[in-house]
Amino acid sequence: MHIAVFSQYHTNPDCPATSRHYTLLAHIAKTHRVTLLTTEAWKSQQLTREFAWVPAGVEIREATIPYHNAMGPARRALAFAQYVPWAVREGLRIDKPDVIWGISTPLTAAWAAAQVARWRKVPWVFEVQDLWPAFPIAMGAVPTALARRQLYRLEEGLYRSARHVLPLSPDMTRYVTGRGIEAGKVTTVLNGTDLEFAARATPEAVAMLRQEQELAGKRVILYAGTFGRANDIPTLVAAAEALAATEHDMVWLFLGHGFYEPLIKDAAARWPERIRLVGGQARHQVFRWFALAEVSVVSFLGLPVLDANSPAKLYDSLVVGTPVVVTNEGWTKALVEEHGCGWYAPAGNVAALAAQLRALRARPEELRAASVRGQQLAVQLFDRQQLAQQIQQIMEATVAGA
Repeated sequence: MHIAVFSQYHTNPDCPATSRHYTLLAHIAKTHRVTLLTTEAWKSQQLTREFAWVPAGVEIREATIPYHNAMGPARRALAFAQYVPWAVREGLRIDKPDVIWGISTPLTAAWAAAQVARWRKVPWVFEVQDLWPAFPIAMGAVPTALARRQLYRLEEGLYRSARHVLPLSPDMTRYVTGRGIEAGKVTTVLNGTDLEFAARATPEAVAMLRQEQELAGKRVILYAGTFGRANDIPTLVAAAEALAATEHDMVWLFLGHGFYEPLIKDAAARWPERIRLVGGQARHQVFRWFALAEVSVVSFLGLPVLDANSPAKLYDSLVVGTPVVVTNEGWTKALVEEHGCGWYAPAGNVAALAAQLRALRARPEELRAASVRGQQLAVQLFDRQQLAQQIQQIMEATVAGA
């Protein structure tokens, strides 16, 4: 079986990114032919050189279309638009696939996949990583009513033309079926995590990192991920500063890059012993940092569309036994409360977040129990190798059904 994969942004485990599809494609390419149509945008951001740029067996076609997190909405939209004609052209040039896998975000990448599927008369599978256009609309990035209507029509058309839809969370699945798509063609496939990389966070490796960072005797709170507009970073910084004034053995680590980096840098300058800005880390190294922490924070703005997110930091934290505090009322809140592996503090509420973290200091046994439960849950449900097998079976069934 030949699978053509339309994904505008490819990363590998040497990059400071989740690299979800690297794991998935590595598994599927063992038994099927895979052609990836992507861009070089992340290639220059590799921090280490341990892994091949693409997994063994994956054929790659790359466009040179710049992209980075500091881009504004207009520049991002241009990058999205540039990918479409290139991807359609390349998709018509490659050997005819048996099935096409279109990955959003952005929605335009999935649209390109759908066009090639139509022209080549093959089925396609639509993976929904974020709810577009609902997310950019909620963030104010689509200013006109006409553009919003057009994007919603485009989204609905893609759901209907796809043979199967793969949302990354239960709330996303409910959104898709709520758009009138029959439940039988929608399967939730979680973002997941990489157990083999998590296994590198041995007690010895974590102890060495603690020593390198001069964190002996410190209780670490971690935020790891993009410092983006959607991540409610100002609330985290304000909570970190509130705790820094009273909790002298507590250290906040902000791991990553993004829009709010200057805000974090200023706070770290005011509280150099208790707030630290750490640069992005390669995918295979980030688990040591999660294991170093007593608790991690998974935060987003209090927008309903963001409640559906499937954040990699949630899975990465739990798999090494670090419980989480989530700030959204969607499925992640239900998950951590049901399984006893985390807590909830309302988005945008500095006092509530600080109070929750302060209270956990006095409950070490509860933290330890949450650690065990979270790790067990991650091993059972979040292993990307198992998720890759699930996706492969869906692709095979799609071809068989065609």
